[in-house]
Amino acid sequence: MQNNSAGRLFIVPTPIGNLADISSRAIDVLSAVDIIAAEDTRHSSRLLSHCDIPTKTISLHDHNEAARSKQLVELLQKGSDVALISDAGTPLISDPGYVFVRDCREFGIKVISLPGPCALTTALSASGLPTDKFMFHGFLPVKQAAKAKALEALNNSGYTTVFYEAPRRIRDTVMACAANLQTDHEIVLAKELSKAFETYIQGSAEHVLAWLEQDPNHQKGEFVLMIYCPNNLQTGEISQGALDLLKLVSAELPLKKAAAIAAEHYGLKKNALYEAGLKLKSDKD
Repeated sequence: MQNNSAGRLFIVPTPIGNLADISSRAIDVLSAVDIIAAEDTRHSSRLLSHCDIPTKTISLHDHNEAARSKQLVELLQKGSDVALISDAGTPLISDPGYVFVRDCREFGIKVISLPGPCALTTALSASGLPTDKFMFHGFLPVKQAAKAKALEALNNSGYTTVFYEAPRRIRDTVMACAANLQTDHEIVLAKELSKAFETYIQGSAEHVLAWLEQDPNHQKGEFVLMIYCPNNLQTGEISQGALDLLKLVSAELPLKKAAAIAAEHYGLKKNALYEAGLKLKSDKD
């Protein structure tokens, strides 16, 4: 039940690069609330100063969210209005705020979300990849084995999958894509969205990796990694002979090469053989 005497929590998106992208409504809300909960108050101070917003800020990040949420809920229950912002983009999208919003909902506090900048939708809309169905997974696992498993799961998915990635890990992640994605995958890497050096690189993982390695500066900045794996799986058409050949060749060669050889010999789609090989390996494990 909503608490009509309480204040309101406003979820306010902020620019992902170009400060001109902040909306007039966002400026009005940030100027009118009693306090702004910011992921990094020092970072947000530049935006607030640029927009002449004098509102007091308080930190709310991954390490203090539980305690800070309790404090802010008490202020809201007393009638104060609070705005939540992250360092850039829409709060809660791979940013803090989930605990706080859940607490507000639990105590009947009205939550108002403003539309605005988000790296996910900005990159996806300009990617040229299918957008009728897509999946957002935040950041890929850091450990190589877990990352490889997550990428293998995308093969023959038939939809676009979107990840955020840090500059220090982007090269290794694209290398993992080259090693674990089906051969007819397509990648679009978006870099420094809405900023002066905004760049989109499209092609195979090998092509994107080559671009990253051309210049150390190519590996700097904020990245959105989008992967499309078409669903061309036709395992029902794979004969036992093709599977036997796949097993034999994959004992000596990497699975991708083994699948390509078996597919050419039997006139099948190599991605179907690759997926069948992954299943055989999984069943064996």
